[in-house]
Amino acid sequence: MVTVSQGIVDRFSLQLTFVLFLSVVVVTLFMALLTAPQRDEISEFYLGNRTMSPLRNGLAMCGDYVSAATLLGSTGLVALTGYDGLLYLGGTVVAWMTVLLLIAEPLRRAGKFTLGDTLALRLTRLQRPARLALALCTLVITTLYLVAQLVGSIALLTQFTGEPSPATRTLCVIVIGTVVIVYAAIGGMPGATVIQIIKAVMLLAGVTVTAVMVLQRYDWNPGTLLSAAADHSGTGARFLEPGLRYGASTTSKLDFFSLELAIVLGLAALPHVLMRLLAPRKVDVLRSSLVWAVGLVGLVCLAAGILGLGATAVVGRETIAGTDHKGDAAVLLLANALGGGILTALLSCLAFVTLLAVAAGLTLAAASSLAHDVYGEVIRRGRASETEELTVARLSAVVIGVLAMLLALVSWGANTATLAFLAFAIAASAILPTIVYTLFWRRFTGEGALLSLCGGLVCSVLLVLFSPVVSAAPGSFYPDSDFAWFPLQNPGIVSIPAGFLFGWLGTVLGERRRPRDDTAYKEFEVRMLVGARE
Repeated sequence: MVTVSQGIVDRFSLQLTFVLFLSVVVVTLFMALLTAPQRDEISEFYLGNRTMSPLRNGLAMCGDYVSAATLLGSTGLVALTGYDGLLYLGGTVVAWMTVLLLIAEPLRRAGKFTLGDTLALRLTRLQRPARLALALCTLVITTLYLVAQLVGSIALLTQFTGEPSPATRTLCVIVIGTVVIVYAAIGGMPGATVIQIIKAVMLLAGVTVTAVMVLQRYDWNPGTLLSAAADHSGTGARFLEPGLRYGASTTSKLDFFSLELAIVLGLAALPHVLMRLLAPRKVDVLRSSLVWAVGLVGLVCLAAGILGLGATAVVGRETIAGTDHKGDAAVLLLANALGGGILTALLSCLAFVTLLAVAAGLTLAAASSLAHDVYGEVIRRGRASETEELTVARLSAVVIGVLAMLLALVSWGANTATLAFLAFAIAASAILPTIVYTLFWRRFTGEGALLSLCGGLVCSVLLVLFSPVVSAAPGSFYPDSDFAWFPLQNPGIVSIPAGFLFGWLGTVLGERRRPRDDTAYKEFEVRMLVGARE
């Protein structure tokens, strides 16, 4: 059996992966510099080329969302848990339908550069405090997700070299983080879009080809593939039934429901996804772009499911769990078994590129919020010049990138999936209620926005601090301590309703102190339904 300390690939694969990764980085950096904003215009830096076709926008949206967690983590989850892993992938596709049907078009019509602009247009009071609270939530979410990507780069490196030394970990994080900073600070949205499109095309090609190889091995018969996966799972028919991971108890069922709820609702509130929704100039282009994004993400999830089942069928569940108990090595073990060192190197390079692209989008979203909402609208009160705001945005990208690198080095042993799911839960608990109330509730006030944002953020973070994620479990941060009174690993089932409740409570309390003024909402509603000339 292969162990983590030995690595799962040979020296040739490591060298080929390095050459391929370096080549992709050089090409994408050149493209980012080539497409970077040539003028000091914040609209170009924040939104990029707004005349792109729906297909290119859809590829960029797909690239923004699909992270290495989908390629490695989701595949491993299917390989280890069978039916439960496939059900998790289904939630990912449903999440995009929520974006398409609920918030995309009204948000695009009412928005400008960031969600803070939409809030300011809607609220008559407490606009600046609401922008600050929104920027804080954005910073927390993007930093968590960004740290997850950087920690994931260390975990991916472990599959090659075994347990890395402190110097190797530091070098890996610094190199990845520096490239991400250059992408975001210099390229802006135009550069990030090019990178996301390149990454999405590479990802779609890589997972599709590998999935075809798996299906061809089993004569294009899904039933044969499922039977082989069950036979090599060590659990027999239970592998294809619910409950192998999440259905063993009532608590695990609730935990799975909480996780799916956070994923389905959290996607609609992730800051880098929201920025992408504001990019198309016309609503019909946005609608078509989202249809493409749903189809492309669905294709990736379908391929990930096939790869997970193929990994169990070809490699065996016991070998996968022995190599990496989280299952992240499943796709690389499968590639090594199907195509040897070349296919392993190709998928490994793809995983590294995926980390880079998602991290660049996150950094850009955080930098845009700090520069536009905090500096431009709160500190400078709208009097900052475009050149000044653009400079702050680029400096913010550097600061956020350095902060994420430091946090990644401190928490390098953390579970990347846990960090990512916490980001989803905070987005769904704090930002989503604010978006829904802003767009669809006439009575919503600045007090409601503040309480919804701050309350959802604090509630979700506190529940995680007192959950098995932090203590009392073998895989927690402090396994020898026990202060986990909240039994679930994901707080969404509690924190998401709490976020909506806080928004309602703040609005009701605010109305008692001041009479309601519907003028702002009437103007906002017209813009949301009809749009504005640009």
